[in-house]
Amino acid sequence: MLIDVDVHPDFYEPINTDELVEQLRHDEVNIHLNGTASLNHVENQMRLAGIEKMFLLGRDYSMEHGYPLVSNDDIKKLVDMKPNRFIGFASVDPYVENSAEKLKFAFETLGLSGLALYPSRQHFYPGDKKMDILYDVCEMNNRPIIFHSGLSWEPNTLSKFGHPLEFEELANKRPNLRICLTQFGWPWLRETAMILVKHRNVFTSMGSLYFDNAKEFFSQCFTKEIPVTWIDRSLRHQVMFGSGNPRFEQIRMAEALNSLGFRESTLELIKWRNAENFLNGLEEESLRGEHFVY
Repeated sequence: MLIDVDVHPDFYEPINTDELVEQLRHDEVNIHLNGTASLNHVENQMRLAGIEKMFLLGRDYSMEHGYPLVSNDDIKKLVDMKPNRFIGFASVDPYVENSAEKLKFAFETLGLSGLALYPSRQHFYPGDKKMDILYDVCEMNNRPIIFHSGLSWEPNTLSKFGHPLEFEELANKRPNLRICLTQFGWPWLRETAMILVKHRNVFTSMGSLYFDNAKEFFSQCFTKEIPVTWIDRSLRHQVMFGSGNPRFEQIRMAEALNSLGFRESTLELIKWRNAENFLNGLEEESLRGEHFVY
């Protein structure tokens, strides 16, 4: 089984009935050559990549546009259409006055499973005190947070907000809050590894920008820039599969993961078990306290 924890449904047909909104999404996420995808096409792509479930992430930049690019209602609509395949993550713009109320509604009424935030685009540092009200809502509802970290290709982004070191204070102050840093914080892979090894409430996903092809880039990132043993021995309970789709093809990412030479037990953790633990806050008793496995 494979769970993809980093999927953006910006161009799924059921939520693209307005041509102006669709064009805005193309412009604002800097993806231009793709069309919209039917859910049949989405499921076919999942099948080819061996993906059983996906985290669908909302995208709320309300302070720029007056409304979210992909709203919590959009995510709810998609989840309701494929409840056994899609797991919905809300998004809120932390600068709107009613952000906490919107998040409570997304959790308590819409039933969404977590929060997606974009520091580089929403222009906030994770340790900003203004974020505490959202973190409080997540902790009270036992919901995790996925942060876009590292480089963002979107316009109007500043990568300094997504540097992995900016998340350490949050991880330290809120050890019961589960957070995920997407893209392994690329290009700051070693800094991400440092945060992971210190803070067991921090997870990461392996979907990263690639320059040549996914297999070559994964090899560069996860066998050269950091040794493959760092994940296979020490970080294996905190790393998840995430494609960053639609910017990157899921099947290529899945094939790249399988090429790295991880043990089967590590692949099982990365492919689905860690995602379930991140989502539910569960951890098998036999894994508690394990950090280094040789």
